[in-house]
Amino acid sequence: MSHSEPVGVRQAQKQRTRQALLDAALGLLEEQSLSSMGLREVTRAVGVAPTAFYRHFRDLGELGVALVQESLASLHATVRAVLAEQAGAEERIDHTVAVVERYVREHPAHVRFIARERHGGVRAVRQAIAGELDRFATEVAAALKSQPVSRGWSDEDVRMLAELYVDRLVMTASAFLDVSDGEDEGVDSERWRAVARTARRQLHLISVGRQHWHDAVS
Repeated sequence: MSHSEPVGVRQAQKQRTRQALLDAALGLLEEQSLSSMGLREVTRAVGVAPTAFYRHFRDLGELGVALVQESLASLHATVRAVLAEQAGAEERIDHTVAVVERYVREHPAHVRFIARERHGGVRAVRQAIAGELDRFATEVAAALKSQPVSRGWSDEDVRMLAELYVDRLVMTASAFLDVSDGEDEGVDSERWRAVARTARRQLHLISVGRQHWHDAVS
């Protein structure tokens, strides 16, 4: 690359290469775990020299952390928006399941990466996923705390409820993914619809318990 190129052009090219490395890694991770993937596999898929990798990431662990952020960032904002809605509990549940369903349809590779690496062999990535889900729970707890039904709840109990919701959303995404990965199953299959029905019932159960929790512990 010529040093006479404007800084903006060089930065744009660097960002494109970085994104290409992330995309290539995500594609390779469809069939393997991060701990078994080689750096040269990634650079070969992009068509750059292995040394070019280190201009963007210290190692594959750092690349994995970047993939965690990319995988979960958009879901944060979307679910936060659903929780902020003034609709009733049933409508919020339907909308939440629809959001997770759409996310799995549109980003199956990201969901598969999170599901596999949440308990995978790369510590930095496990910690990054745990950190993102913890931040997610904090955001959900803030939204739940502002709702009238949470009046009188302790912060600890609201946080516990938020973690229940987050865990259920993660498990629902994994369930949708399992069905979509089936050899003869599509995203419009009866099994896919069954996952959605089960998710709504589970969230409804949590919602019903929420309405009576304060009386049960007071």
